[in-house]
Amino acid sequence: MPSSLSVLAAQVWHVLSEAGFCLVAETVGGMPGLRVSEVPEGVRVRWAASDEFIALAASRPGRASNDGMRAMVQAAVSGLLMQRGRNVTAAEEDGILVLSPAAAPTRQR
Repeated sequence: MPSSLSVLAAQVWHVLSEAGFCLVAETVGGMPGLRVSEVPEGVRVRWAASDEFIALAASRPGRASNDGMRAMVQAAVSGLLMQRGRNVTAAEEDGILVLSPAAAPTRQR
């Protein structure tokens, strides 16, 4: 885990790592896995497929495409993080966004 991560990013990294996901620092290009990066609203998590997987998915009609696999990975990651009490939403660019407590919508009682 990169030592420069905020508390929230470190917690997200730990949960995903503990669940067995392959995590890659955002600064490491070309490596497949989940990328955890800090953004103003919290932490963005996105999946990067290997070049081999992308080529295989493109060559097999009727099979899950890279986009389909990305959606499945994002659903698994979202479900896990929500189960751990995190507020998760879709990121504008790509992936999911784990909202910091300050950015999370408050619930009215």
